[in-house]
Amino acid sequence: MLKSLHAVLLAATLVSASAYAQVDFSFGIEIAPPAPRVEVVPPRREGFIWSPGYWSWDHGRHAWIEGRWIEARRGQVWLPERWVEYRDPRGSHWHLEPGHWEAEHHHEYDRERGRDGDRDRDRR
Repeated sequence: MLKSLHAVLLAATLVSASAYAQVDFSFGIEIAPPAPRVEVVPPRREGFIWSPGYWSWDHGRHAWIEGRWIEARRGQVWLPERWVEYRDPRGSHWHLEPGHWEAEHHHEYDRERGRDGDRDRDRR
């Protein structure tokens, strides 16, 4: 009976742990993204923030993703998608960081330290 109980507890632990697992897939490309397109930002929508368009990577080429409204979150700021360049002895590699929410106090801390908050999205 004790072995059965142990087996049930172990199985429950494994199932609950897998529920919290996240998949984080990243790859680099050697082709820099084009300059961002100029977008006309639609009139402000109460309770939403504008996330600008960006170049995605789709089937071996850059593809433009239009800007969009995202429902605002109290106490958080939206950091939009951005391409980051990594250099190594073999050359430059570009990685697309997905857009994400960040606690507002972290963002204010960056501004106090002289960082501009928009994270230099297309620095080359």
